[in-house]
Amino acid sequence: MWAGLGASAAPQGLRSSEGNSGPGLQPSVPLRSRAAISAAAARWAPPCRNHPWRCSGDNMPTAKQLADIGYKTFSTSMILLTVYGGYLCSARVYQFFQRRSSERQASEEQKTSGVL
Repeated sequence: MWAGLGASAAPQGLRSSEGNSGPGLQPSVPLRSRAAISAAAARWAPPCRNHPWRCSGDNMPTAKQLADIGYKTFSTSMILLTVYGGYLCSARVYQFFQRRSSERQASEEQKTSGVL
């Protein structure tokens, strides 16, 4: 690909590898070993005590975690039921006052039409 253009035409960071395995471009930086990559990843990985859900090994939740999940789920459902009950109650109250207002208006119309 870069052979006819000379070495200066190849992008920086790439060099010819014709001596190793045939024509082609290889990175000029040697590849890291798996151990070096693992060591670098271990330095950047957060410790397990700060992020227990990312740790490998036992993924079973503890009894305390299950109890916390159950409590939060139950509390959330009770809050939602309370909000929904408030909505239903306010809708009924609104309907009651609308009906009462329309009944008053009808009785006023009936009184005025009876007078004439």
